[in-house]
Amino acid sequence: MKSKLFFACIAILTGTSTAFAQSRQVPAPAQKTPVLLIGGSIHPVSGPTIEDGWVMIENGKISSVGSGVVPDMDPNARVIQLDGRHVYPGLVAADSQLGLVETGAVDVTHDHDEYGSWTPETRAFIALNPDSDLLPVTRAAGIMTAMVTPDGGRMPGRSTVIRLDGWTPEDLAIDREAALVIEWPRNSRRGGDRSESQIRELDEFFESAAAYHNAREHDPTMKPDIRYDAMKQAMDGHAPILVRASTASQIESAVTWAHSRELDIVILGGEESDRVIDLLVEHEVPVIVRGVHRSPVSRHVAPHAPHELPKILHDAGIKFCIAPRDRPAHVRNLPHHAATASAHGLPREIALRSVTLDAAEIIGQGDRLGSIEPGKSGTLIITNGDPLEIMTDIEMAFIDGREIDLTSRHTQLRDKYREKYRQQGRVN
Repeated sequence: MKSKLFFACIAILTGTSTAFAQSRQVPAPAQKTPVLLIGGSIHPVSGPTIEDGWVMIENGKISSVGSGVVPDMDPNARVIQLDGRHVYPGLVAADSQLGLVETGAVDVTHDHDEYGSWTPETRAFIALNPDSDLLPVTRAAGIMTAMVTPDGGRMPGRSTVIRLDGWTPEDLAIDREAALVIEWPRNSRRGGDRSESQIRELDEFFESAAAYHNAREHDPTMKPDIRYDAMKQAMDGHAPILVRASTASQIESAVTWAHSRELDIVILGGEESDRVIDLLVEHEVPVIVRGVHRSPVSRHVAPHAPHELPKILHDAGIKFCIAPRDRPAHVRNLPHHAATASAHGLPREIALRSVTLDAAEIIGQGDRLGSIEPGKSGTLIITNGDPLEIMTDIEMAFIDGREIDLTSRHTQLRDKYREKYRQQGRVN
């Protein structure tokens, strides 16, 4: 990533150092005693709702879930009476630039891309800002986990999956090298087809990487190449390959290319994925739908088409999840994207899965996140209603069993001006 020290020096010299947000919130301490949430509706996502249920969290993980009498309850457990409230898994944003971009209009707060087109060795993890003010804002919406994805080149680097609370980038990171990102070529609208030559260039890059890995296996003393080393996990199938592709032609050529190389890919974007349904089904390619609050890709497409895309993918049997395509400041709108899809035909339980369990599975974290099951992370939210409803409040949250502070700059400003009007006698 571009040097933060370099940009910090520029910021100081130009008087824009205040643009570097530094949240004053103190990260939550590690869980010390068991926590029992009891007396509410438990929504596992992976199974039916448990009414009048309970969840036990120990050592950062869910140890048991059930209803009725709690078996073998630890006498030292902290008991939280839900009083009819709801417990959901923390929401998962499968694509974001949280921690890499703070203020859209201030370039010195941008650290999401690297110089050069081919930089697979770049890791989003290195550039994370754990003190970003956007993390508390996003948490307040019930989003406890996010995948942070770099951009800015043909192969901009590797994504990182983060928990939205921690002192350092190491604390935030759940998976430092979660996926390799490829920006798929697209035809120029001004004429000329450069995509074929660019795909050929991509092929040659992968061929060189494969030859390098083969040579290294036979000769460990061979001089290392950090670019090719960074691609090995993805090429061996141990990490997803995220391919940014929006148009039908992009998606079609990306899937065909991946099949020819026996690579497993995830389409990131997928605005026209409904036009290549059969191909996606045939090759079982998941899609991260980058938001439904957007304009259609063409003037010939109905305005409501983006809202209906998740339903079309679901009806076709394509695994998908929803991630906001907005700037990092608007990742908090993730549940409203899912709600819009639900209002346009996507079953409610599938809309919830698209921002919890399905999102976690697509980014390779389904074994630890996205549902309320024994053995999974104690990353949960407590609400007074459906988290997809705009009027629902997130009243409490836990990440790995640690209770999270849900205040943010937004809530602080709300309280500040509420106090102003209280002093004026205009509110109670």
